[in-house]
Amino acid sequence: MIKACIFDLDGVIVDTAKYHFIAWRKLANELGFDFTEKENEKLKGVSRMGSLNLILEWGGIKMEEDKKVEWATKKNEWYKEHILDMGEEEILPGVRQFLNELKAKNIQYALGSASKNAAAVMNKIGLTEEFVTIIDGTKTTKGKPDPQVFQMGAEAMGVQAEECIVFEDAAKGVQAALNGNFYAVGVGSPESLGAAHMVISGFEGLTFDQVLQGIQ
Repeated sequence: MIKACIFDLDGVIVDTAKYHFIAWRKLANELGFDFTEKENEKLKGVSRMGSLNLILEWGGIKMEEDKKVEWATKKNEWYKEHILDMGEEEILPGVRQFLNELKAKNIQYALGSASKNAAAVMNKIGLTEEFVTIIDGTKTTKGKPDPQVFQMGAEAMGVQAEECIVFEDAAKGVQAALNGNFYAVGVGSPESLGAAHMVISGFEGLTFDQVLQGIQ
């Protein structure tokens, strides 16, 4: 019996990955190297400092921890400049309709994101009030694939993991859901999200009943 859903933010509800890429690429360029969109895919579901460590590794750069914090803060400021202009039009196709169906069926839903800017983005796109809770990087102490973010979301909704479906676009996020005994629906490519109970290309035209059938 499914009673609730938990949604990741980036790549599931909105596509902020493009803004992260612009900001991380600017950081790399200022440090004297470049990286590709393909490499950027490896940053999905990874924390800010974890992403920075990967990028520095790709650029062959060693850096003291205090400098890392400085650069990560710079990157976040560049990213926030972009999300300041976000609006409801940034919500991915079909998401609002899917949320409306969940509401009509009395299925609770929460946000579970590694992003420390999740609350700001949700405010910008006008969805904050619809979600029971927003669990983000400011509230968690463990990153995905640890299931903490989803466990906190389930606890806030008063449901068990096996009563909850997680929607994720990153392999680490799918693994986090599985590690916590949640149902996992991958949003994106079956090649990278094949471990999920079900993989969808997006929410457009998708019904909750189709998801229930797909996760069985």
